Amino acid sequence: MTATFPSTPVPRIGLAACVVGLPEMIPVAKGAGYDLLLVDMEHGRISIDALAGICVTGLAADFPVLARVTGPGSPDLARVLDCGATGVIIPHVDSADQARAIVAACRFAPLGNRAIPGPLAILSFEPVPPAQLIAASEDRVELHAMVESRAGLDAVAEIAAVPGLTALVIGANDLASDLGHTGQLDHPEVRSAFATIAAAARSQGLGFGVMGLPPALIPGHAVANGATLIVATNEINLVVDGARATLGAVRAQLPVSQPAAPA
Repeated sequence: MTATFPSTPVPRIGLAACVVGLPEMIPVAKGAGYDLLLVDMEHGRISIDALAGICVTGLAADFPVLARVTGPGSPDLARVLDCGATGVIIPHVDSADQARAIVAACRFAPLGNRAIPGPLAILSFEPVPPAQLIAASEDRVELHAMVESRAGLDAVAEIAAVPGLTALVIGANDLASDLGHTGQLDHPEVRSAFATIAAAARSQGLGFGVMGLPPALIPGHAVANGATLIVATNEINLVVDGARATLGAVRAQLPVSQPAAPA
């Protein structure tokens, strides 16, 4: 069964965790008003064990947790779901074959071949019969394929048509770099790629997400293309930005040093 991306009038806004692999990230993100937490296991240091603790806390708080793995060949595709993640974000999806392999690993039969686990965190560890476990958990699983290369862009229509995906997500910086426009997220070719990927998602009834966009580009790149998910920033950016702003505010209240009077 194919999960359907939540239909909302405005995009869900996510906070990414790259370094702080603590359950406390759930109340931090939820209390700040975010809609979900993305645990980044591609670039960050967060382990599968830390993810499990975050996921269980998220389930108890009714707060979604998505896990980004290292790529289509990650051995943790199904494992992060077993740990309680409500969805997986898979980077570097360049072909329909890769998308089909992802679905096979993450969805139960007949759509995939995910092994039937023991009691799942997402079902409060209730020891239910396999058929009930599959039916109850399958609709709650989101599979987000990241398109962030020219190869993925060229194959995006075929990727979007693979049954079992929930959404297409753009990794803005990697996509721009692979198109030859590193750091130029507002380059016309990059903007065109955003529109093409969003259109492919819409054509198959999939959601469309973005990561790595500065706020100034969100209206034109995300909102205008019907984004249903925006990962706004990560916890380290917030710490650094907040620390810098607070330091500047404190220094602004200090007396300005006067030059020493001549002898």
